[in-house]
Amino acid sequence: MELYPELISWRRDFHRYPESGWTEYRTSAKIAERLELWGWKVFLGDEVLNSSARMGVPSSEVLTSCETRASQEGVSDILLERMKGGRTGVVAEWKSGIEGPVFALRFDIDCNDLQETEQEGHIPVKEGFASRHEGCMHACGHDGHAAMGLAVAKWISHYHRDFPLMGTIRLIFQPAEEGCRGAQAIVEKGWLDDVDYFLSGHIGFRSFELGEVVLNTTGFYATTKWDTTFIGKPAHASGEPELGKNALLAASTAALNVHAISRHSQGVSRINVGKLVAGSGRNIVPSHAYMQIETRGETEAINQYISDELQRILRASATMYDVELKLEKVGEAGEAKGTPEWVERLYENFSQVSGITRLISQLSLGASEDVVFMMKRVQERGGSAAYLLFGSSLAAMHHQAEFHFDERVLQIGVEGYVRALVNTLGEK
Repeated sequence: MELYPELISWRRDFHRYPESGWTEYRTSAKIAERLELWGWKVFLGDEVLNSSARMGVPSSEVLTSCETRASQEGVSDILLERMKGGRTGVVAEWKSGIEGPVFALRFDIDCNDLQETEQEGHIPVKEGFASRHEGCMHACGHDGHAAMGLAVAKWISHYHRDFPLMGTIRLIFQPAEEGCRGAQAIVEKGWLDDVDYFLSGHIGFRSFELGEVVLNTTGFYATTKWDTTFIGKPAHASGEPELGKNALLAASTAALNVHAISRHSQGVSRINVGKLVAGSGRNIVPSHAYMQIETRGETEAINQYISDELQRILRASATMYDVELKLEKVGEAGEAKGTPEWVERLYENFSQVSGITRLISQLSLGASEDVVFMMKRVQERGGSAAYLLFGSSLAAMHHQAEFHFDERVLQIGVEGYVRALVNTLGEK
């Protein structure tokens, strides 16, 4: 069965209709419909996640708007109702009927809040699959990840009689990876509790050569995401400025000072104020300021240190300008690393994959990923986990408006996943 043309078609469809975290209605529906058609048992909505454990859920107005858009783009009322209120994502199972291990694969499906370039040389523009959603773009490869998950599912449904498997295959299509918001809600639903083998991966990150595969990604930075609001009091900027309480100055003071937090001697630390929006007009003392901030650390302890210092500075800045501070944690992730014995077995499996030119045993990510919650839960329960990197040349780096990867990497990823499944669950 030649899957490559469909792989490209699925990837480009997801790219054309990107949806950010907790609004992946069309994406989830398309995945669920195909999986059901191929004979998988499909779970949606509250079956997939613990809704109360979600982080960084958009406002009801945003969710309603995205639900309306998904309806206009063909999502059925029945599926929308099951996912309503930002309960997106899909879990699917294939049970062999023969007692054996549980093998889980995870694919993230959300996009970035980014406007895609309109440059004529950009491949999605040139070939007609650029984003149709304003301010949304698949600039991190999750469209490719979702397509790989579908290809694995179709391969299993087509070839399960030719390659008899034992145990259970579980596919997790995770919402809201960006901002590290979605994995924990799935973990708390129990989907990782009985998993014996777990795999996930990423296209192109730290590995930029097609045919290169990293089998054990380490160096996941612990991270915390914060939404911060300073609430002051408006006043006429000339007539009675003394009556105002300036939220913009409080936020600006905080933004400058958090970047001056002392680095930690025990490892890498990061902090970034990614967004600051304040004020209402040039002649009004700004009464509101909103900031999006993240901290990261090479270890959870270092991230906690940076996060604690951030909170201290935010509170001191609010006190300095006599404004109110509202602080909300909207995402987080910790550390993880692959299970050594499992990585060794993966080396044998992936050495058979067509198109692979080099296998790398270990490489540091130097970034954050909430897949760590899934990996750690599997390992805590005695299972094995690993996170892969699939090498690809890039038109621009991740999270940039010109991002595009070499689509040939999709076939390498699918064959690698399938070989790992067949070699692990194949009847002895």
